[in-house]
Amino acid sequence: MMLIATDLDGTLLRADKTISARTAAALERAAAADLPVVLVTGRPIRWLRTVYQQLATPLPAVCANGAVVYDPLRDQVLRADPLAPEALTEIARRLAEEVPEAVLAVEVMDGRQMLHHIDYPIRWDSEHGGVRSVEVVAELLREPAVKLLVRAGERDPDEFSALVGKTLAGVGEATHSSSTGLVEVSASGVTKAAGLAWYCDRLGVPAAVVTAFGDMPNDVPMLAWAGRAVAVGNAHPAVKEIADEVVASNEDDGVAAYLETLLP
Repeated sequence: MMLIATDLDGTLLRADKTISARTAAALERAAAADLPVVLVTGRPIRWLRTVYQQLATPLPAVCANGAVVYDPLRDQVLRADPLAPEALTEIARRLAEEVPEAVLAVEVMDGRQMLHHIDYPIRWDSEHGGVRSVEVVAELLREPAVKLLVRAGERDPDEFSALVGKTLAGVGEATHSSSTGLVEVSASGVTKAAGLAWYCDRLGVPAAVVTAFGDMPNDVPMLAWAGRAVAVGNAHPAVKEIADEVVASNEDDGVAAYLETLLP
């Protein structure tokens, strides 16, 4: 049995965060053909509603860069692998030493709520609800978080992600999917690959029959794990470098076009 794993933003979704009619139709045909599709995204659960509103049937999702596996039909978290308070405290300590201007936010309650320091710049985050500010960093570190977010002004995303990754080596996984210098931190060993591997193992699906689509550095572990790695045309160079194939961009329905070749 083949399985399709696809990133959302920049891959399945267009720049305006919508799913094209062609892509929605391809996903419906996949369901009718018993070709399983799983969404593998950096988004937390609270950001999935706007995606599911555009689909005939909600698809299972590996969220928060692999930290959460979610069944939307039952609104049930099947697995969560968060950063423990002890790890969050150590991360905050290291960042305060190496990047003192850094400001933090966390996704808690399995990604159903976001807490952010009052100085953390809120951009699109509040559009999805469940956002609350705190005045003291320690308040962000008290409960498990499926993802920690780091900003320090406008930074080169690749360079800043590398700096944070080096700073947090052994305690957290740093990656990015943004052009604005936002770094996303998961628990050590938690990546899109790890979350997808757990989900596939649950279904009895080996990596060799998984085809994965992506566009940004946070997709690289998943693409390296999957039997076939497909980059969309607008993908980051690091993604194209490891891809087995490059298809059309997200604006040109690259994922849908590929799926159409697999479907009757």
